[in-house]
Amino acid sequence: MEAIKNRYEFVMIFDVENGNPNGDPDAGNMPRTDPETSLGLVTDVCLKRKIRNFVELVKEGEPCYNILIKADKALNTKFAENYVEHDLPTKAKGKDADVVTKARSFMCENYFDVRTFGAVMSTGDAPCGIVRGPVQINFARSIDPVFPQDFTITRQARTTVERMESGETEMGKKSVVPYGLYRAEGYVSAMLAQKVTGFSEEDLELLWTAIINMFEHDRSAARGKMCMRKLYVFKHDSALGNAPAQTLFEKIAIKKKDEVSVPRSYFDYEISADRQMPDGVTLIEKL
Repeated sequence: MEAIKNRYEFVMIFDVENGNPNGDPDAGNMPRTDPETSLGLVTDVCLKRKIRNFVELVKEGEPCYNILIKADKALNTKFAENYVEHDLPTKAKGKDADVVTKARSFMCENYFDVRTFGAVMSTGDAPCGIVRGPVQINFARSIDPVFPQDFTITRQARTTVERMESGETEMGKKSVVPYGLYRAEGYVSAMLAQKVTGFSEEDLELLWTAIINMFEHDRSAARGKMCMRKLYVFKHDSALGNAPAQTLFEKIAIKKKDEVSVPRSYFDYEISADRQMPDGVTLIEKL
């Protein structure tokens, strides 16, 4: 597959209703917020996880679409298996730059998330190098402040006999955001795709499909109702790009409607796109 030839930027707009879009382990798994502004946050790691999960779901078993970052085997075990599968000389592990480069190429070819997001694969006795991926995503941030709420819930089933001795039920807590509209921005580098990972047009289309559907197969009681609402893509005519990313991101504006005091719905906002693009850039509305 031939690597992409055009640079891209993109804007994702999604919302959550009565759910926790991304819990913070340092705060009792409460929804993440910026402590200075109370704006909600969703990390890039969380968003990439959902993309990986979708790709694995729809491409399971297909060559070249394996997922490296997942909870199955230790990463060093996968790196060692790569050496064995491609008959790389083990005596040169970590010492021969050509061997590491070959190992890195095989990892890029076989793993979608390595081709896309990159990976640090220099650990262990079978190093496969370090890959800076062509696709990068910023933290998502809510448009307005969110105020997570703790709801007390009743747990009917206890886990141990000892805990049953104090009663058949116990109290628990569930933390949710009543409503939040979030925006995340991302980048696709054709230069890194061509020079390093081989991220292709087929991979790119799969990425857009995964972003649009990332919440459709990730439902849980904790996350509530999450929906991808908009996906705007800026396509450059060249690999290096024809306009600064920030100029393009500013073309997408989100504003709470004047008559709305406390937003509780996607329809409480107005989203507008300035379609006057710089020369060499095309705006594509994927969703």
